[in-house]
Amino acid sequence: MFFSEARARSQTWEASPSEHRMWVEVFKACDEDHKGYLSREDFKIAVVMLFGYKPSKIEVDSVMSSINPNTSGILLEGFLNIVRKKKEAQRYRNEVRHIFTAFDTYYRGFLTLEDFKKAFRQVAPKLPERTVLEVFR
Repeated sequence: MFFSEARARSQTWEASPSEHRMWVEVFKACDEDHKGYLSREDFKIAVVMLFGYKPSKIEVDSVMSSINPNTSGILLEGFLNIVRKKKEAQRYRNEVRHIFTAFDTYYRGFLTLEDFKKAFRQVAPKLPERTVLEVFR
């Protein structure tokens, strides 16, 4: 669900060693009883600590249903994989927002067909107008 955008990207992203250490520290901090895994509630707290929002029930259900049923919760490796994918998706959304903002020269929050044509003339001047119209629609 929330990983779909990151999966669509062919480019992979790696966390810095300090970022990776921080994720491990958050895992350990949220695993208060030193069980070796994060429960549903532990995972919610970890998301708040790393991303600044409380995950929805749907997001938590999605994550919990993807883990090995033979474990009682999310193991460290699974947690690191989940966080990496969420960071990739976050990075992708930020890139898209940045590009959109560059083309939204009047800060309206939307692009008109003329804005779109102007943007494509700047970045792909040889692209046929018909293609630009198809992309816009």
